[in-house]
Amino acid sequence: MIRPNAKFLFTCLALLCLTTMGYSQAKSNFKVIAYFWGNAEQAKVVPAEKITHVIYSFCHLKGNKLNVDKGTDSLTIQELVALKKKNPQLKVLLSLGGWEGCPTCSDAFSTAAGRAEFAQSVKQLTDYFKTDGIDLDWEYPAIEGPPGHKYTAEDKPNFTALVTELRKVLGKKMSISFAAGGFQKALEESIDWKNVMPQVDFVNLMSYDLVNGYSVITGHHTGLYSSVQQKESTDNAVTYLISHGVSAKQIVIGAAFYGRMWENVPFANNGLYQSGKFKTGISYSQIADVYLKDKDFVYNWDDIVKAPYLYNAKLMQYITFDDKKSIELKTQYAKDKKLGGIMFWEVKDDAKQDGLLDVIERVKKK
Repeated sequence: MIRPNAKFLFTCLALLCLTTMGYSQAKSNFKVIAYFWGNAEQAKVVPAEKITHVIYSFCHLKGNKLNVDKGTDSLTIQELVALKKKNPQLKVLLSLGGWEGCPTCSDAFSTAAGRAEFAQSVKQLTDYFKTDGIDLDWEYPAIEGPPGHKYTAEDKPNFTALVTELRKVLGKKMSISFAAGGFQKALEESIDWKNVMPQVDFVNLMSYDLVNGYSVITGHHTGLYSSVQQKESTDNAVTYLISHGVSAKQIVIGAAFYGRMWENVPFANNGLYQSGKFKTGISYSQIADVYLKDKDFVYNWDDIVKAPYLYNAKLMQYITFDDKKSIELKTQYAKDKKLGGIMFWEVKDDAKQDGLLDVIERVKKK
């Protein structure tokens, strides 16, 4: 028989254990998802201990089947799977598509036979590589994507049918996710959220490229909040999804490990919300090593949108990007909103030391 004081102590210890387990579980359920686009040697040095998922980018369609394009890609996938030796809990997913990577998706997924053939090919590849599932990056069902890519109104129900078929073939244990445009038109017209989300584990919300390479007006390509001048933002997309019944824990927001540069941008407002011509994308490592150290590029912080930008008056160049401050706020936002986590494109673009992933890891552990 336990004496009263011993019983009290036992009860306290049990409660403490349950609380700690619950807290640890809550932290572990927060996904940190890295998209990876590179070769086998680069795959070896992905910081597996800092992430929960890595997504190989990209596989493509060959006919109706998911296809690994060449032998060197197979080696890369194998190296990503080998990262599980460093982090046994790591999930490795294959991704279909990407920008300009899904030109035949509309046709391939327009029939039940095409969807069934694709789902079987996904299972075959995941079994062969011992990966953990599939991420669909069809940009975009039912709305315009890359120039020349076919899209029809039927893409929307066909996408629902596709994830339903994938779930049937892959079973409950395999992960199914998809990348969704974070801009309003994609949110409203591309996905049947009510019927898609019960079939998938989570959505990777591309809350970046919100001002893309086709824009002739500068802005924040990966802002956290909306402004009067720019509605598109992470918060706008998250608010929309939750208001349309998507579970917060299924929403993974996107961070950009790269910036976008415009040229011929007037000085007004330090180049923000001004006319200009898109010039190029820039990795965060280059931004940290070069542009943030260049005195001609003046650092600005938009406290409404919670995002940085750089402007060079001499060259009339403007850069929108995520930095350590904005990444910290985004990660905390995901925690506060009890979202599924945060993902980013693309892991190799991070600074070699003291990078953005280090910020995510630190905030996650708080």
